[in-house]
Amino acid sequence: QVQLVESGGALVQPGGSLRLSCATSGSNSIWYVMGWYRQAPGKQRELVASMTDTGITDYADSVSGRFTISRDNARNTCYLHMYSLKPEDTAVYYCHAVAIGSWTNYWGQGTQVAVSS
Repeated sequence: QVQLVESGGALVQPGGSLRLSCATSGSNSIWYVMGWYRQAPGKQRELVASMTDTGITDYADSVSGRFTISRDNARNTCYLHMYSLKPEDTAVYYCHAVAIGSWTNYWGQGTQVAVSS
């Protein structure tokens, strides 16, 4: 059974930094794309950042220049480095991955990020 497990969510003050991690297990799949979405209360889930297996990245305009996505393909792990955090970054952050071949979408359970003074 494939699992994506996020970690690293926390309460942080405005201007602070966090690193989220997404570890995958239960599959030998190579992940075509790995990324992060977020959902704030009362809002739709939105793409934050993604990275393909060849290193092509995509960022939401609201986080471009503040967040950086990275992958460790040998460990099937994805990271989201978040800097200069703002209260509007408060949300549940979900890891997402698409497996090469089956093209199946997988989601993690989410990790809470709260930005508040």
